[in-house]
Amino acid sequence: MSGQKPSLKSGGSPQSRFQVDVVTEASSADGSKPPEEARSRSRVVGFLDTGALGSAMDIGLPPDVSYDPDTARSDSVSLHSTGTGHTHVSDSHSNTYYMRTFGHNTIDAVPNIDFYRHTAATLGEKLIRPSLSELHDELDKDPFEDGLANGEEPSAAEEAAAALRAKEAKGGTVKFGWVKGVLIRCMLNIWGVMLFIRMSWIVGQAGIGLTIAIILMATVVTTITGLSTSAIATNGFVRGGGAYYLISRSLGPEFGGSIGLIFAFANAVAVAMYVVGFAETVVEMLSDVDALMTDELNDIRIVGTLTVILLLGISVAGMEWEAKAQIVLLVILLAAIANYFIGSFISTESKEPKGFFGYQSAIFLENLGPDFRDEETFFSMFAIFFPAATGILAGANISGDLTDPQSAIPKGTLLAILITGITYVGITISAGSCIVRDATGDHNDTVIDTVNCTDAACTLGYDFSICKEGGCQYGLINDFQVLGLVSGFGPLISAGIFSATLSSALASLVSAPKVFQALCKDNIYPGLGVFAKGYGKNNEPLRGYVLTFCIGLAFILIAELNVIAPIISNFFLASYALINFSVFHASLANSPGWRPSFKYYNKWVSLAGAILCCVVMFVINWWAALVTLLIVLALYIYVSYKKPDVNWGSSTQALIYNQALTHCLNLTGVEDHVKNFRPQCLVLAGYPNSRPALLQLVNSFTKNVGLMVCAHVRMVTRRPNLKELSQEHGRCQRWLNKKRIKAFYTHVFSDNLRHGAQFLMQAVGLGRLKPNTLVMGFKNNWSDGDMREVEIYINTIHDAFDLQYGVVLLRLRDGLDVSHIQGQDEIIQSQEKPAPGGKDVLVSVVPTKDSDSDSCPSKTTSGQSSPLIVRAADKCPLSLTEQRLLEASQQFKKKQGKGTIDVWWLFDDGGLTLLIPFLLTNGSKWGDCRIRVFIGGKINRIDHDRRAMATLLSRFRIDFSDIHVLGDINTKPKKHNKLSFRELVEPYRLREDDMEQEAAERLKAQEPWRITDNELELYKAKNNRQIRLNELLKEHSAAAKLIVMSMPLARKGTVSSALYMCWLETLSRDVPPLLLVRGNHQSVLTFYS
Repeated sequence: MSGQKPSLKSGGSPQSRFQVDVVTEASSADGSKPPEEARSRSRVVGFLDTGALGSAMDIGLPPDVSYDPDTARSDSVSLHSTGTGHTHVSDSHSNTYYMRTFGHNTIDAVPNIDFYRHTAATLGEKLIRPSLSELHDELDKDPFEDGLANGEEPSAAEEAAAALRAKEAKGGTVKFGWVKGVLIRCMLNIWGVMLFIRMSWIVGQAGIGLTIAIILMATVVTTITGLSTSAIATNGFVRGGGAYYLISRSLGPEFGGSIGLIFAFANAVAVAMYVVGFAETVVEMLSDVDALMTDELNDIRIVGTLTVILLLGISVAGMEWEAKAQIVLLVILLAAIANYFIGSFISTESKEPKGFFGYQSAIFLENLGPDFRDEETFFSMFAIFFPAATGILAGANISGDLTDPQSAIPKGTLLAILITGITYVGITISAGSCIVRDATGDHNDTVIDTVNCTDAACTLGYDFSICKEGGCQYGLINDFQVLGLVSGFGPLISAGIFSATLSSALASLVSAPKVFQALCKDNIYPGLGVFAKGYGKNNEPLRGYVLTFCIGLAFILIAELNVIAPIISNFFLASYALINFSVFHASLANSPGWRPSFKYYNKWVSLAGAILCCVVMFVINWWAALVTLLIVLALYIYVSYKKPDVNWGSSTQALIYNQALTHCLNLTGVEDHVKNFRPQCLVLAGYPNSRPALLQLVNSFTKNVGLMVCAHVRMVTRRPNLKELSQEHGRCQRWLNKKRIKAFYTHVFSDNLRHGAQFLMQAVGLGRLKPNTLVMGFKNNWSDGDMREVEIYINTIHDAFDLQYGVVLLRLRDGLDVSHIQGQDEIIQSQEKPAPGGKDVLVSVVPTKDSDSDSCPSKTTSGQSSPLIVRAADKCPLSLTEQRLLEASQQFKKKQGKGTIDVWWLFDDGGLTLLIPFLLTNGSKWGDCRIRVFIGGKINRIDHDRRAMATLLSRFRIDFSDIHVLGDINTKPKKHNKLSFRELVEPYRLREDDMEQEAAERLKAQEPWRITDNELELYKAKNNRQIRLNELLKEHSAAAKLIVMSMPLARKGTVSSALYMCWLETLSRDVPPLLLVRGNHQSVLTFYS
């Protein structure tokens, strides 16, 4: 399909915003398609105001809008905006898209770049492709129910104004190509003051060979970093922010935030360093003509201050003026370099006494090797030279001002490294071939003694051997300005020094605010947002310029940067190291999103580059490297602690996923072992804030030990759409994270709790990370509700045992469910800001009939389709019962004091009843509690049973404070307790003896929970045992912090749901918090090593 956009024409009916004319698809007489068809299959005509709106593309109209009276139901088409900068095109009556695809009218869209833009994209407006529900759902559904903000549509005038503003903004922005924006900027920054006043000295000390080695080492580091920068820059659209943007979007906000701050600061201080270098040269010239204003130090401050003010004025004037100034400085610098090379071929006798003889093989051979003096070494030379190789990120730092950063950054950066590297090598060879190391400057020092004179100068008629005693002022080692001597026109070298220093200062003065502005826009550090504001058509960070000016001025006034300069170099190197590491990390993570169009990189080369950068940091200055690493580490820890709410799809996320997937797959190849058993709990808690006590207790023994899944079975009359579900899921997971409950949240839709729990128990989990224990709250109000719900509840327990799950039930005296109390939790917040006058609180509300229910812990009826936002200011005063319930719901949140966890290990279920209390006491909240163990036994074997249990516990290495052997479990319970049990059972009896057999069977089939007389008689002993155990619990464990007890089992199909519920009710009534536990009878404890 053609990319040509349809044109808009004036005219048309005022009733319609625009109308669509059909463009014929028939071929013309000669067989060719009409001109309109060649450009587009349709055109849009009849727009009311073409002057305001411009072209169809300006308002985000999809490229192929057509109309067919045979398939369409309306001839009126309108634009719909989502309120977020996204645009839909739809039919205003039927709310369907009309786009010509493969010759048919369909709402299914063909691939389009505008579908993939970010909301804030600067290169075009984001379009919204038809959603899956719009293509798949029934026709009577409104496809835009999720699309419009607050259900409102912007007017045509608003759309036109927005489009016009975007067009004007786009048209007025100044953008640079790869030459002007990257190549020139990088070359100027790399060609620093070192080129003219230190290169010759390094050649004198290290010799030509080692100097070239130094240059190549530095170039290797910068080239690898340049390749890594190119790879990151071509892996998607690059915005402003340079090194900070590249690192943060690749490695995440922790690394990006830490390196961005110090990189911006380093650029700001670099301004002072370059300006002081310029000022020192000016003051030295003033000193030569005896024109100092005060003294040298204060003159440096005065000249430096005036210079930085001038540079600030150029920067504030805008990027266009700054770019023009850079071109002027580049011309001067190139002229100075050419001036030196021309001068090196022009040898005059007047320059010979000062050491310049033109190109001579004898001088070349003498200078080929090193001659280190004043305790200098190869590494000290490397440390002095390396700052001259930095500056490769000067182009990337203004990535937001480049026309095509993906193309410009690789080409400009790598070419700049090549050109500057060749220049440094050329000057090294040239200076080492035509200038001797030492010269006196005296015309009378000619050769007299040919025996003792063996230097290269001797072969050329001069004897400078006196220089070995020191005191000479000329030659490579003694004269920093020797390149000016060689050059054809000396003052031009001084101009080159000025150009090199000022251009580097100007580049740093522009880079620092741009990087800092990008950092502030991301709001990683609180309080810095004021510097994010931009001004003018180029969004210039004027506030950042002023801040950089102030920092630079402060260091200029110090006028002594010898101590600070190594730290600045180390800051740059730390940035380079992280850029290289970013490429290695992204390649290692193997994320599908890592697809750089620049292919000339290698992850291992990038890793070597990162290591090289770190080595160079310590070679240059070990203490400065330590300071840099400590600052980066401190900022990293701070950002990690604050956890900024950003999601950039970093390689850190990709690698975590990769590792998690690998480990999960590795686990599947290993059989479970009893030593590695851990309770992995599926907690049926509904909305997480509905039963906080249940989640907090389970978290106490699964945190950092086992898996915990907060599950929610939802039964709703209207299933929410995907957007609602996604938002709700996010809120619930954030609640768990904010409460520091290490759990996953998930939900299923089902017709009842039992089926939903079946789905969850069978489907939740991944490989070995699969729940093995079902945790529910006790059904407190079971006797007041529908007994069908009790049947579902008990059958859920049976299903868990069928699936080899352990089962845990928690009962609190006051209940677990706090969802019916409005405003009970202030944590799950709405994404929107609260309206004035109150605070929005998100709670789940249960209908009145279930208001006291802990029964179906994850039940959601039509009255509870989703958490509701209520006004905290409108909350009703809490009743005494609600207050007690809220207090009870938080009892496991705080640290438990000294007390006991009473373990009633009556039946051997594999050890889960004992393992859970042990894990609880291992944690900090329950660490002060002691475990007391209660077991059943015979009166005449109490001591023997106690010793046997003590032996077993010691072999399990489980600490305990006491063991109680209960020899009176089978004693008959008290009469009033038996009477209470009989009253509890009475409403649920079938009474088959009082009716005909057929009627009894029919009633039992309709109401399977009914308790038969035969059943009551058969389980009389078990009934009495539950009553008696409750009496013993009240007698021995009334003061316990928590009771963990073996849960009684009911044989499926034999014990009715009502009788089983009566057992659980009788056993757990009026006791401290009780955890009923029954494992799956597979060993979870072992005493073997």
